[in-house]
Amino acid sequence: MTVNEKEVKVHAVCVPFPAQGHITPMLQLAKFLNSKGFYITFVNTEHNHHCMLRSNGPNSLNGTSNFKFETFPDGLPPSDTHVFRDVFPLLRSLRVNCPNPFMELLHRINDPSAASPSITLILSDVHMPFARDVARQFGDCPIVLFYPPSACSFLAYAQLDTLLDRGVLPFKDVDFMTDGSLNTKPEELAASMSGIQLKDFPSFIRSTDKDHPLFTYMRNLVERSKGVPLIFNTFKALDHNLIDDISKLLISSPVYTVGPLHCLANNLTSHSVELGSIGCNLWKDDTQSLQWLDSKKPNSVIYVSFGTTLFITNEQLIEFSWGLANSKYNFLWVIRPDIVIGGSSVIPPEFLDEVKDRAMITSWCAQEKVLKHPSIKVYLSHSGWNSTLESISSGVPLICWPSYADQPINCWYACKKLGIGLEMKGVVERGEVEEIIRDAMDGENGEEIKKNVMEWKKLSEEAISFSGSSNLDCDKFIKYVISLNDKKNVLN
Repeated sequence: MTVNEKEVKVHAVCVPFPAQGHITPMLQLAKFLNSKGFYITFVNTEHNHHCMLRSNGPNSLNGTSNFKFETFPDGLPPSDTHVFRDVFPLLRSLRVNCPNPFMELLHRINDPSAASPSITLILSDVHMPFARDVARQFGDCPIVLFYPPSACSFLAYAQLDTLLDRGVLPFKDVDFMTDGSLNTKPEELAASMSGIQLKDFPSFIRSTDKDHPLFTYMRNLVERSKGVPLIFNTFKALDHNLIDDISKLLISSPVYTVGPLHCLANNLTSHSVELGSIGCNLWKDDTQSLQWLDSKKPNSVIYVSFGTTLFITNEQLIEFSWGLANSKYNFLWVIRPDIVIGGSSVIPPEFLDEVKDRAMITSWCAQEKVLKHPSIKVYLSHSGWNSTLESISSGVPLICWPSYADQPINCWYACKKLGIGLEMKGVVERGEVEEIIRDAMDGENGEEIKKNVMEWKKLSEEAISFSGSSNLDCDKFIKYVISLNDKKNVLN
């Protein structure tokens, strides 16, 4: 279904949280809606807008006749040194400093003299805490919320009240990280979370302070999602139990599953040069990685990447280096320039000599294309949700090394519920790195997770087929938006 069938002009203002892992799926969703006849205004922070222009060229955000980019300030001091802002100052600034600039932007976009249609709805990331209040003040503008991380992480946040009310949280002892407290299995949680331990919950619960601001943030995140439509980047076969439990908690809120979004977007952009040219990468891709992969045999390479916001120590970098080297496999390793905490990465020269004939090290790459390359067999990942979905749709099993935020629960879900990954301990030791790589590449566990991920790959392809669950949910959502536009036209 497209909005053109009803001959209406639907205008969606898309507001992603200003991090790559949120911007990318929001852009994929916006492209899909644009292909269905939506006029799109995509709003980045000024800081990220400038980063994107530096990475992709001065004309990369020109957009099209019905897909425009706008900006507003994030309220933090200007900076050219880091692509991603520190998360806690950013969250605070978004809440305090952004409502007024965003309201001013909406008025400018909606001005009768503007070339764009009047605004039909605001499509906001759940993590943009001001958007629902601004929408209400902006003439009760309809709002739809998008949750780019995993459904399992959202359900974990929705269980926080239960954990606090029963005294499971906050942790009682300051040594909770080492005294076994994290191994606790909370009782009477939603059925789809059976067997989970506290160590598997999003890292934001790790506090001894009942008034910790992140507890308030997570509870508000769920509360803000009640009573409005909510979109997840997943598909029913993968997450139907989680979505059922979420729907019970968000009474009267329609829930749509429309993923994997990168597959839906790729299906569209392969037929549209104009849509395909629209990109919002904060980092510049290295095209040599794909050329290097072309020189390797099928199923012979391990891909290593820890996403856009995870940081490691130089000691961890060295342990990973020698674990990879000692495994004797080919590997493609993404090492961001800013990945090491407190300074630049220092890779031992003898390591580079050891792996020169079987390794490619780059600062960034086109991950979707890399994962679909026939030479890739395993992905050593930080367990970000976008990366997990990309692995599933590419049929590539995981070695999971989660760090913070939703990564621990994504790891739990991938390894314990979906059976597509092997979990690596948090402490990085070269011997363990070597052992788990060998197991994933050629061991019995590796065979099992490969078989499982191929089954999920098939189900992901069915979900985005013409009559698949994700396409059907997209149609339901479009019908909902058309009803909003019809109501607006009647009132006007």
